[in-house]
Amino acid sequence: MDQRALNGVLVVDKPSGMSSAAVVAKVRRALALDRAGHGGTLDPLATGVLAICLGPATKIAQYLLADDKAYEADARLGVETDTLDRTGAVTAEHAVAVTREAVVAALAARSGEQDQVPPMYSAIKQGGVPLYARARAGETVERAPRRIRIDRFELLAFEPPLLRVAIACSKGTYVRSLIADVGRDLGCGAHLTELRRTRSGRFTLADAVPLDRVGELAAARLIAPTAALELPVVRIPEALVPKIVAGQQLPVDVFGTSEPHFQIVDPSGELRAVVHVEAGRVVYERVWA
Repeated sequence: MDQRALNGVLVVDKPSGMSSAAVVAKVRRALALDRAGHGGTLDPLATGVLAICLGPATKIAQYLLADDKAYEADARLGVETDTLDRTGAVTAEHAVAVTREAVVAALAARSGEQDQVPPMYSAIKQGGVPLYARARAGETVERAPRRIRIDRFELLAFEPPLLRVAIACSKGTYVRSLIADVGRDLGCGAHLTELRRTRSGRFTLADAVPLDRVGELAAARLIAPTAALELPVVRIPEALVPKIVAGQQLPVDVFGTSEPHFQIVDPSGELRAVVHVEAGRVVYERVWA
């Protein structure tokens, strides 16, 4: 396959048991690509939407990381683990005497904006060392809470001690922690047993291809960088392309837009830059030659 044609975002339905990095490596091998990177990691346990940027489109990965997410999650009440999911060691067990109404109320109480402490078993680095490495060494360290937002936290099924929920949330939300918090709120503890990401930004499961069919489907299912970016599009004449590629600062009125943040596209529809406006001039965040 011609590598030059592979410039865009491929949405993969990530299988369970693989790290996001391993999925990217498999896609790179299947497509014989030099460059590929994911736009938002998923835990090895999780399945579902993993957006992978191919070729020159790896430069847009940073914009995909900021997108909101949606999940379906299964949890077990009454059992707590050190990783907050089924891959960890059991740390406590409790009797479960919880009603459906109590679960619905607990989910509602966890909706909206809130602070969340990242779990010890996470890739966040502290002192240059990932937290999961410290956790495996038996350490527990203080973690600064992060502001998150839960837009939807809905009970889909409840057969005690098992439950299934739908979640829509801001970037950086740890579903494992959210489930553990709900378990504590209910007084019986809980841990995550299954997690499936159903949406990441504009990408959904309908866009996703199975990992084992990437080589077959990539060219047909590739999403162009301009479509992947949820930014206003400003099309420029060919005469401006060399100036953009050179990073020449230009007054915003050259582009005929009042948008504070936009992407610049050449006459052929190819993405040339992502910019924002500052003091009446465009500031280049990313440029494609």
